[in-house]
Amino acid sequence: MKLELIKCHGSGNDFFIIDEMEQSFGWSDEERAKLTISLCNRGSELGADGILFILASEVADAKMRVFNADGSEASMCGNGLRCVARYVCEKLKIKEATIDTMKVTLHVSKESDIYKDIPTYKVEISPVSFDVATLPLHINQHQLVNEKMEDLSEDIAFTALSVPNPHLVAIVEKEQMQSDIQEEISLYVNGENDYFPDGVNVSFVKPLPEGGIFVRTYERGVGFTNACGTAMSASSLVTCLQSINTYEQPIEVYNNGGKVRCIVHKQNDSFTIDLIGNASFVYQCTIEIDINHPGTFTVDNSEEYIEEMMQYAKLQQEASAFLTKQLNA
Repeated sequence: MKLELIKCHGSGNDFFIIDEMEQSFGWSDEERAKLTISLCNRGSELGADGILFILASEVADAKMRVFNADGSEASMCGNGLRCVARYVCEKLKIKEATIDTMKVTLHVSKESDIYKDIPTYKVEISPVSFDVATLPLHINQHQLVNEKMEDLSEDIAFTALSVPNPHLVAIVEKEQMQSDIQEEISLYVNGENDYFPDGVNVSFVKPLPEGGIFVRTYERGVGFTNACGTAMSASSLVTCLQSINTYEQPIEVYNNGGKVRCIVHKQNDSFTIDLIGNASFVYQCTIEIDINHPGTFTVDNSEEYIEEMMQYAKLQQEASAFLTKQLNA
């Protein structure tokens, strides 16, 4: 069968889009997983962090399903949602839309460019929960907010929350950010362990001047990525909880793939987060593949979005220069 693919990225977190809005391919979850493992293999002609399947929805403008490169399904993906938002809004010729995700229907909208000539979208990140049962995290308390877990580290305090993906967030110093401790912790909590039976995304956060932050994330099912949208959103919320940043004010969030902007909203004891950033197309192509044997495929009719890539490269260069200056200060 022939498949039309669009390669896209949000903050360097890259995906393939497969459109099933008008005609579902009727794939089983197992077939979707095997297809994702094959197409996302970095050793193949393609390669990506995951696949965004866009389907018809009875309750929203479209439905998004996200499969990670290892074939696991994610309940949400902020960077991917921005790419889906752009695709759906351009397809339907609208500036705002609702996208049905695994756990909640979310509002998305076209925004002013975060950088000149870079398509920018705002997506809602919710629901937010600090109940450890929602991650799940097996400890003898209901929440873990800025507390140490000695089996993980004697020096670092963590906050656990779901948005709705599970996240473990730590505010760290430069020396901790530059050490191997994040990788060691991430491998432990995403392997056989007594705390996180389903694994967890692990983010280290370094505060920067003027309300900015640097976030580096080990994403379950993927490993270290250029950026993770829900992790940047969760990290922004954690900095507000610790009075490093302020609710309702823009937070410039830098990552290895560039930067985004987050705004944390608080109403009583409830939180939502606006994630604002690029939704860039890299190329579109056609592949010939047998869904029963997805390990072998051919690629043709590839067309690059050269101008979009050039503009995003400029954003990356500026963000990288700023980060290098701040993290080496």
